[in-house]
Amino acid sequence: MVAIKAGDVDAVIARPSPQTAVFLVYGPDSGLVSERVRRLVAASVNDPEDPFQLVRLDGDEIASDPLRLADEAHTVPLFGGRRAIWLRAGSRNLAPALTPLLQAPPQDTVVIVEAGDLARTAPLRQLCEKSPAAAALPCYADSVRDIGALIDEGSRKAGVRIEPDARELLVASLGADRAASRSELDKLFTYAHGQSVVTVDDVAAVVGDVSAVAFDAVIDAAFLGDFNALDRSFTRLQAEGTDAGVLLGFVLRHALALMAARQAVDTGTPPSVAIGSFRGLHFKRKAAVERQVGLWTTASINRAAVEIGQAISASRRHPTLANQHALKTLWALAGMARRAAR
Repeated sequence: MVAIKAGDVDAVIARPSPQTAVFLVYGPDSGLVSERVRRLVAASVNDPEDPFQLVRLDGDEIASDPLRLADEAHTVPLFGGRRAIWLRAGSRNLAPALTPLLQAPPQDTVVIVEAGDLARTAPLRQLCEKSPAAAALPCYADSVRDIGALIDEGSRKAGVRIEPDARELLVASLGADRAASRSELDKLFTYAHGQSVVTVDDVAAVVGDVSAVAFDAVIDAAFLGDFNALDRSFTRLQAEGTDAGVLLGFVLRHALALMAARQAVDTGTPPSVAIGSFRGLHFKRKAAVERQVGLWTTASINRAAVEIGQAISASRRHPTLANQHALKTLWALAGMARRAAR
């Protein structure tokens, strides 16, 4: 199957083809990846809570024993009906385990792979984009249109109307991570329960700037090598109960934006102009981000992105250790920045 465009993914999920044996859901927006995986699971089996219908597997374990996936996928259901395998990709290559399935697709089982951000050259992504029995579904940060649709969906369900100014503020405040955006909207509509209209004051009282402010202190401290500021800001987020996996998603997006800015500088663009590639960059952060562009090279940012991606995968496999994985990675980034500043 040809690579599916990001704008067509929801249509594919709404009516998944019975000829598709493997769905690869990947991208930097971990919240959107998770949401779409759950929608695919719900569309594939009658009861996702039934362990005979839905099997959950760890990607690194499957990579160590590739034949296990084929055995599981070709198992005949005890009570008939369709089955689904939810496979969480880790740091190891899953392509060898999926190749036999794509060559001889199972009849009544669909495999749904949940992955992080994958480069075009990643073997897993290449395999699924080229195979007629697979579909590769990219999940990127929500566009303004996507955010507006989320807001409208939430307001309809809550039975409230949102003032134009309030909606505009919401659009500006949401979008970096689908799960975080939904969480903020849920808080807003709970706060406004009993009202018929949501105002700007309601939004300002409840919704934090999910995409541009919530994790800025942690991110800037890490990418500038400021260990003291990193410890303070990370401890504050922990105390607030922040999801470390969501935080790492923001860190990865920052690294990718920093990569684009650094590449622009390498071709002669002034740093002050290059940082224009950062979506929603607050003017108070411009000096800090410009310093980061000067500290980091394309190669070092690439190494950082790989480390962050591995931490995200580890956090998904072991959610109880997510804070430890996040802090270890942030300290590693700060160390790289500190060495570059010498």
